[in-house]
Amino acid sequence: MRYEKGRKDASRSRIMEVAAERFRDDGIAGSGLAKIMSDAGLTNGAFYPHFQSKAALVRETVASALEDQSEQIREALASGGLATAIETYLSAAHRDNPGKGCASSALLPEIAREPVETRQLYTERLLTLVRQVPAYLPPQTSDPDSVAFGIFATLIGTLQLARAVEGTELSDRILVAGKDAARTLIQSR
Repeated sequence: MRYEKGRKDASRSRIMEVAAERFRDDGIAGSGLAKIMSDAGLTNGAFYPHFQSKAALVRETVASALEDQSEQIREALASGGLATAIETYLSAAHRDNPGKGCASSALLPEIAREPVETRQLYTERLLTLVRQVPAYLPPQTSDPDSVAFGIFATLIGTLQLARAVEGTELSDRILVAGKDAARTLIQSR
């Protein structure tokens, strides 16, 4: 049976889109291939023409999610600098929508357990993200790379804590504290 041109690419894109959201919502370990394929509107057998394994899907999905995040950060930095990027990242909307949000804040503990190829790819994409920040730091910043890593660590950790606690009031306080800490890092060097 022949399919129209582009169907395989569309199916692959759909699998990755569903997997990215499912991984961020339910975790990598908590996301079975059967559920991903069902949510994508495809059969289980349709998976293997696109990916060799779940690990390959994870690797490509994480790479794609980090590329999207890099573009979002680039846009936030261009529109309002670090202040806008911090406000956007540590917003209630981002906290409340992990399936559409930052892959790092949703998946770091699991990425650390992935095969070396996935961790290497993650490292490359993380460095691409972090390298965007120094251009927006004050000119007198003595070690811009360290400050950029500190900002990312603060943002990611803050979002993880804000998502983990029970109760919106405490979660909101954590977001505010993280924003303050990130701003302090920018000014302290």
